[in-house]
Formats: sequence, C-alpha cells, structure tokens
Amino acid sequence: MESIKNKFFKHLIGISLNLNESANYFAGCKFNDVGELKFFSEKMKEFESIGDNLVHDLIIDLNNAFITPIEREDLLALSIRMDDILDGLYHTAVLFEIYSIIETDDYMDQFIEAIKNCAIEMDAAIQQLSTKKLLNMREHAINIKNIEAHCDHVLRESIKQLFTVGNDPIRIIQYKQIYEGLEEIANSCKAVANTFETIIIKNA
Repeated sequence: MESIKNKFFKHLIGISLNLNESANYFAGCKFNDVGELKFFSEKMKEFESIGDNLVHDLIIDLNNAFITPIEREDLLALSIRMDDILDGLYHTAVLFEIYSIIETDDYMDQFIEAIKNCAIEMDAAIQQLSTKKLLNMREHAINIKNIEAHCDHVLRESIKQLFTVGNDPIRIIQYKQIYEGLEEIANSCKAVANTFETIIIKNA
C-alpha cells in the first residue's frame, strides 16, 4: 500500500507538473491569425480543468487521512495557490481571445517568461519537499519572490508606457487589463513562495 507521505507528495508533484506544462504551453504559443486564439483558450481550459481535478483528489485524500506528512492546512494552501496560477493563465488566455490579440508586446513577454520561471522554481521546491530536504526549498522561495518583485517593476513601466504613447482608449483598456492580470498571476506565485516558507518554519 502506498505510504501516506508518498501519496500526498505525489499529489503535489502532479499539480506542479501540470502547472509547468501549462506555463510552458502558454509561453510557447505564437499566433498567425485570430482563429487560433479559440484553440489556445480551450487548451488552457483543459490544463485548468486537470488542475481542478488534481486538487480535488488531494482534498479527498486529506479528508480521509488521519495523519499527513505536513500539516493538512499547508498541503491545502499549497495546492490551492498553485491552482490560482492556473486559473490566472486561463483567464488571460480568454482575454487574448476576447480582444483578438495575436501578438504579445515586450512587457507581456517579460511577465510570461517570469511566470514560466516561477513554475520551474516551484517544481524544484516541491521535489525538495517530497524528499524532506526542507531547507533547500528556501532558495527556490527566494527566487520566486525576486521574480515577482521584477514583475512589480514591469507593471509600473508597462502602465506608464501605455498612457504615455497610447492613443487608442480601447487598446489602453485591453492591454492594461492584461498587464494587471499577468501581474496578479505573479502575485499568486509569491503566495506559493510564502507557503513554502511557512512549511519550512513549521517542519525544518
């Protein structure tokens, strides 16, 4: 029978793997025409639905488990906060479809690359968690926070640029919403890093 420890860490690894695949897919998509945006948003919805199912499975096992390898509220918080990132990516993909945006600008590219890198750091941290090398998680948590801090700067610069050179009010509204949505995903990444640090403090 699978050990309790392995069961929950397998859940987290599965959630992280799906998040990495979705972030890589999002970052790698290039569009030739608006017709491709619908498939893009539908594919991101698939990732988001898989993530929901993985979190649901973890919650079921949490409800049935008497003992967990780390506190159950931390397992739940970690899974939900990673899922928040998936939700944000899907929501942003929908915005691209709604606004028929087939080309990203430099600010969007910086956000997207940052989110992809955060997902890589999360996966590395969870691998350390699964082998109980908790102190090794701290480096990845710090890296995520540094990436998020850079995203704060990108948001300020993107909004400033938008209102300085923008002359189409509709485009300003659309791009501002996308910039802010991407920065919110970065904030969700920081929330994951904070959860890592909480786990380290409680268990190391």
